[in-house]
Amino acid sequence: MAQKHLIVIFVLFFLFLTGCDTSKATPVPKSGPVPKTPAAMAKGEALFNNYCARCHGVGAQGTDHGPSFLSKIYEPNHHADAAFQRAPRNGVRAHHWNFGDMPKIEGIQLEEIEAVIPYIRWLQKEDGVF
Repeated sequence: MAQKHLIVIFVLFFLFLTGCDTSKATPVPKSGPVPKTPAAMAKGEALFNNYCARCHGVGAQGTDHGPSFLSKIYEPNHHADAAFQRAPRNGVRAHHWNFGDMPKIEGIQLEEIEAVIPYIRWLQKEDGVF
């Protein structure tokens, strides 16, 4: 348990050092065609569509309920995979958006989250985020 607390402290310290923008500059939802998902990402896409798309949009393009993940704000150097692991399990206080706090996602399992993260990262690469 102490190791988890150290990880959280490290991540928060890292965000502080990197100048985590707390101005609530909401990323603009994107629109356009979603790239064809490779077979290796199909499970992640299905889970994302089930748990995340209602707020973060099909293809992570964002909606009026949640931000797009196709933004430099969410690229790995700013929001590491650990942030994507914690958010659905614990919820997140609003800090980069004006949509209100993100509630925790009831019923989502760590294994499911672990399948969604590579899908989000693939979408980001396809979009040229990093």
